[in-house]
Amino acid sequence: MPVRKGTFRSDVADKVLPKSSNSRRSLAACDIYTGTWIPDNTSSVYNSTTCPYAEAGFSCQDNGRPDSDYLKWRWQPTGCDIPKFNAEDIRQRLRGLRIAFVGDSMGRTQWESFICLLMADIRNKSSVYEVHGNTITKQRPYLAVRFSASNFTVEYYRSPYLVQEGPPPKPAPKRIKTTLKLDKLEIAESRWMQADVLVFNTGHWWTTSKTFARGCYFQLDKSIKLGLSIESAYRTALSTWASWVKMKVDLSKTQVFFRSYEPAHWEGNWRNRLCKSETKPVPNTSYTEDFPHLQVLHDVIQEVAAPITVLNITSMSAYRRDSHVANWTRGRNVVDCGHWCLPGLPDWWNRLLYAALLQKRAGVWA
Repeated sequence: MPVRKGTFRSDVADKVLPKSSNSRRSLAACDIYTGTWIPDNTSSVYNSTTCPYAEAGFSCQDNGRPDSDYLKWRWQPTGCDIPKFNAEDIRQRLRGLRIAFVGDSMGRTQWESFICLLMADIRNKSSVYEVHGNTITKQRPYLAVRFSASNFTVEYYRSPYLVQEGPPPKPAPKRIKTTLKLDKLEIAESRWMQADVLVFNTGHWWTTSKTFARGCYFQLDKSIKLGLSIESAYRTALSTWASWVKMKVDLSKTQVFFRSYEPAHWEGNWRNRLCKSETKPVPNTSYTEDFPHLQVLHDVIQEVAAPITVLNITSMSAYRRDSHVANWTRGRNVVDCGHWCLPGLPDWWNRLLYAALLQKRAGVWA
């Protein structure tokens, strides 16, 4: 499919791009990832009634959350502004194209948010549908929602590690149930590479509980690496992924993003976790946590020299422990300080994705 340019209408531009002034930098020169959360009373543009793709377990308002304060904040970059999420403009640009989110359940949440934002002003909701008639569940390895009136799809591929998980080579110690093949991407990678915009994420499954505790170890070629640390394995897997992007993806057509790791907030015991009672962001000046996943990501992309854009939502998400699902979910007794309410913080990840696409000025975003 050829790259289309020049589809950005001037009348849409007036609505999308923030007005520059002598005191604020233009979008092109803007560090959209450094800033602060400021009060904002703008209402959310969707809910579970207007968007069935907002996962029921994450629809905090429907699940009894009594406050809506967590929705009344706006991300303000330092010294510049970001554009509003213009659904009409995005639908126009995406005509005939594919955008795919690849990663874990946090990636699925961003995928759901993106769909809900795009369909908020569409009157004929039936024109937006899941291609195979599937419902959204954690077990679905592939989901694709089609916007038939604009002829494009928004896809999600479940891949918590991005690399392949499978049975270990024989012989192997009994404690080893599966291995992560750090030098092989998921089998579905042949379907990813044809998309026009790719948004990857991985990070939350690179923990002891999601690897060694369930009998999952690391493998390179046919050799199990029992002494390899999780951080080293994560770095190797990201190198495999970045090298694949550089060698296999048609980067003259496809825009590639990696959305950085967003911190969870599990402070406190399971009955009294801090995220349960928070109603506003943590002040920037009080948050000093290091983010090793983010540093590894930057190092790998620099080493591989791949043209990948890091959608750096780590710091902005670290301040938002008030926006977690907490106990406003369905069918669970454990307070969830990892996943996020919809609508909520993931909508801002997509606001930054839209701004980053406009910044790149490539393909239909030129």
